Amino acid sequence: MDLALKRFGWVFLVFLVAVACEFSAVDRSDRDPPTQTTAPVDLYSVYFSDPGGPTSKTLRGGPDRSLATAIRQARASVDVAVYQLDLWSLRDALIDAHRRGIAVRMVTDSDNLDEAEVQQMKEAGIPVLGDRREGLMHNKFVVIDRQEVWTGSMNFTINDVYRNDNNLVRFRSAQLAQDYTAEFEEMFVEDHFGPGLPANTPHPSVSLEGSLVEVFFSPDDGVEQRLVDLVEAAQESVYFLAFSFTSDELATAMLERAHDGVTVAGVFEASQYQTNSGTEFDHFVKAGLDVRLDGNPDNMHHKVILIDERIVVTGSYNFSYNAETRNDENLLIIHDSGIALLYLAEFKRVFVQAKD
Repeated sequence: MDLALKRFGWVFLVFLVAVACEFSAVDRSDRDPPTQTTAPVDLYSVYFSDPGGPTSKTLRGGPDRSLATAIRQARASVDVAVYQLDLWSLRDALIDAHRRGIAVRMVTDSDNLDEAEVQQMKEAGIPVLGDRREGLMHNKFVVIDRQEVWTGSMNFTINDVYRNDNNLVRFRSAQLAQDYTAEFEEMFVEDHFGPGLPANTPHPSVSLEGSLVEVFFSPDDGVEQRLVDLVEAAQESVYFLAFSFTSDELATAMLERAHDGVTVAGVFEASQYQTNSGTEFDHFVKAGLDVRLDGNPDNMHHKVILIDERIVVTGSYNFSYNAETRNDENLLIIHDSGIALLYLAEFKRVFVQAKD
């Protein structure tokens, strides 16, 4: 698809996204979260932050509100694995759930244990465990009632929800929840962070209304190789949004597909390009690929790959050595054209705002 879309193309895209929203909530406003009652609407929702939009000025009504609402509706349990939390909306929802008798547990990176909101949760009686290691507990996921999973690139912070570009996706699936609960309990119950355990995800592949969702946790599941395989199988296009992209293997796979005629284009976070000598940006530019540095004065924090406009890669996993070998990370590969359409619209928004 030609990325320099004409006006008709944009109008048509808006129409398609409107159709897709009949099946999935896309939250980029301060409206109340949509009521969802029946499949496939009940199956998933996709949310994007809106830097510069109305909610970024009020710090209210972003994707955190929908997650807070879900937490307040919990009936039995809420497990939280997040690198950083400083949002009062989620602090209050988690404390309220705890006081209602809901089993609330949290793991976080030890570097962020001193956040005031985290300390207030601990003072309220919520058990919070830090990773106590050099590698990062970099996950961003929530499991509610062992039936519902929220994940994506978004830390639960003011910056990530209201200033940075991020995505958040919610699935209702007991199998997917079992996968994430198993990963959570490795950390919270077994006190095991980082490498050293065999890949033991109960359901590495989950079928949701006929759509395949592949589940990966790093550093044990060989995420990088699976991403290389996906890119190598691309037939038409590979689009990406990358906060950090230093993987030589993944870059090589993209360059080879571009050489064979596949459209490869993407956006890099500008601050990472300026400070990280291992970024792949210059390699892509020299090869003639249409890659850009983001236009957000804060951070473009996505970790997204789109394959042939029908497969979405998203999660906490940056395309980096640390994500592959050291950090605790999660990643989903979603084979669903409806969800891909939503992420494609976000890709185009970020791409148009980026710097040539």
